[in-house]
Amino acid sequence: MAAAVGIGRFCYTPLLPSMQEALGWTVSQAGDVASANFLGYMVGALAAAALARRPARRFWLSAGMVLSAITTTAGTVIIDFPAWVGLRFCSGVASALCLVLGTAMIMEFLVSRSRAPLGALHFSGVGGGIVVSVLVIELARGAGLSVFGQWGTLGLTASALFASAGLIMWTLLTRTTAGGSAASRAASDHVFMTGLLKRLIAAYGLFGFGYIVTATFIVAMARRLDYATLIEPLTWMVVGVLAAPSVLAWQRLAQRFGMFPTLRLAYGVEAAGVLLAGFASGPVAVVAGGAMLGGTFMGITALGLSAARQVTTRHQDSVIGWMTASFGLGQLLGPAIAGRLAHMTQGFAVPSIVAALLLMVGIVLLWSVEHDSAG
Repeated sequence: MAAAVGIGRFCYTPLLPSMQEALGWTVSQAGDVASANFLGYMVGALAAAALARRPARRFWLSAGMVLSAITTTAGTVIIDFPAWVGLRFCSGVASALCLVLGTAMIMEFLVSRSRAPLGALHFSGVGGGIVVSVLVIELARGAGLSVFGQWGTLGLTASALFASAGLIMWTLLTRTTAGGSAASRAASDHVFMTGLLKRLIAAYGLFGFGYIVTATFIVAMARRLDYATLIEPLTWMVVGVLAAPSVLAWQRLAQRFGMFPTLRLAYGVEAAGVLLAGFASGPVAVVAGGAMLGGTFMGITALGLSAARQVTTRHQDSVIGWMTASFGLGQLLGPAIAGRLAHMTQGFAVPSIVAALLLMVGIVLLWSVEHDSAG
């Protein structure tokens, strides 16, 4: 998770301002490259949904890990805009394969040993990867490497993480069946979409749009402020530091107050953080917005998938894929629309308002799912 998502997927955010300077991209182009990554993420999630309960899933998880390392390292030599679009698309496919298949296999292993709460450590890898990416980028900059050299350094770091993760995972997962239980493999692959599940999937997609506007552009927002050289890495570092423990914190809140009330609270906190970062006129505001983003987005990711498991009783691994695909669709639309709105309005206030409003719609959908499921 640290290598495929924390680095492979999210390192684009701290590198974006330097890439715009080096390659002459507009905000719209930067948003389009981000959207290509999330289109790949959606495609990868749909593919992973079909693979999650098949014996070949180990092969495809390995393929995703290798592809993620390659596409991160390849940033060293790519210059053309169309090539970057294709590269980030492939990176998105790889990230989704790693997240969906890795999560399915790890959670199956933990549940079989009555250690499901340790899943929070699995998701915390994303925050850890974000922190590592900031440290690697700053060290590479200090050594005089260009943004392209920074991509290469991150690629080597991701490769090392994948190698160690692969050794650990294959040692553990050889103790479980390759494709789930025999009954699960014999069952139909069709996922019955109830009204509750459809609304939950829609709310998850709105979360994807709502958070990604800030997650893509927050470092670019920081670059517009005084002391940008300090605020840029600090802002993204705060996101990662708070993302790592947030999953466990939100899980404990859910155990005490209920899954859906906790999800609605997290959506609300995130919406406030999106607005704070979008309207930030000083470093404190943008760092606080990053803190609210980091403190919620992985918690919502994990709780949303847990909620889907509650709503459906069959093919839960495949449902994770559909949830992730909806999440990917929201992410696909978010940067492209936000980039154009930011270009038109010369600021991030308007796209942040749109993102926050969609998160509010998500809160309404979550309330309706809880209300109807209780009834």
